[in-house]
Amino acid sequence: MSRLTVGIGDYGCVHYRRRCRIRSPCCGKVFSCRHCHNDAMNLNERDPSKRHDLPRHSVERVICSLCGSEQEVSQVCKKCQVCMGEYFCETCKFFDDDTTKNQFHCVSCGICRVGGKDNFFHCEKCGCCYSIQLQKRHFCVENAMHHNCPVCFNYLFDSVDQIAVMPCGHTIHAFCLTDMYRHSQYSCPMCSKSVCDMSSMWDTLDREVAATPMPDIYRDKMVWILCNDCGESSSLFSHYCSEMPSMWFLQYSADYCWLIKFFPQLIVQIL
Repeated sequence: MSRLTVGIGDYGCVHYRRRCRIRSPCCGKVFSCRHCHNDAMNLNERDPSKRHDLPRHSVERVICSLCGSEQEVSQVCKKCQVCMGEYFCETCKFFDDDTTKNQFHCVSCGICRVGGKDNFFHCEKCGCCYSIQLQKRHFCVENAMHHNCPVCFNYLFDSVDQIAVMPCGHTIHAFCLTDMYRHSQYSCPMCSKSVCDMSSMWDTLDREVAATPMPDIYRDKMVWILCNDCGESSSLFSHYCSEMPSMWFLQYSADYCWLIKFFPQLIVQIL
């Protein structure tokens, strides 16, 4: 057995398998990874003044898990010659023995991601990596992931959870989008545009409208509406069904609005 492969998969934490630990330059403490540091210094720290995150690029010292030697960041231990991570990024100071994640470093993002470099592209306007399936099929929003998730309010750009890009171009955690569906919320929390094909909803409301004629006194009453999907305004006949999901008006403004008919695609996870 090669010395480089000794202990592979036997060391690490709940986040990564690696054969080293890192010394935090911010507080001087030793942790298995930056996520372990952030959990300890934020979730488990009672004193708000002591809470802080570890910037991934600032790590300068690591401790070999096999021989305990503390040294400058490098892939191979200078003392026992063990490889401390099958995947190693000198820029991010990142180690991982589990290469099945297909890790790669995005120069434009400045961080490592998973999923395989050939499966993703970096959109310069959006400022992040997207699935190659969206290369010519997404609506660009400047710095699309450089903000907090509109549902859980956690920062998206360096989130380790899967992220979805909605047809309008805004981004959200994939599990937050799933929770929205479960609660019958089908519009973007940021711009109110449809996040999926609403044809079945419009068909249901069509049947409700046809089965519920308006009284003569209200039959000719007009209302003004603004379409969230296309931004156009229109005057339409009022109906009781407007007390239900008022979006039924969109079905009757076909000259002005259209619905994007593909579901959000998952994009790359971050290490």
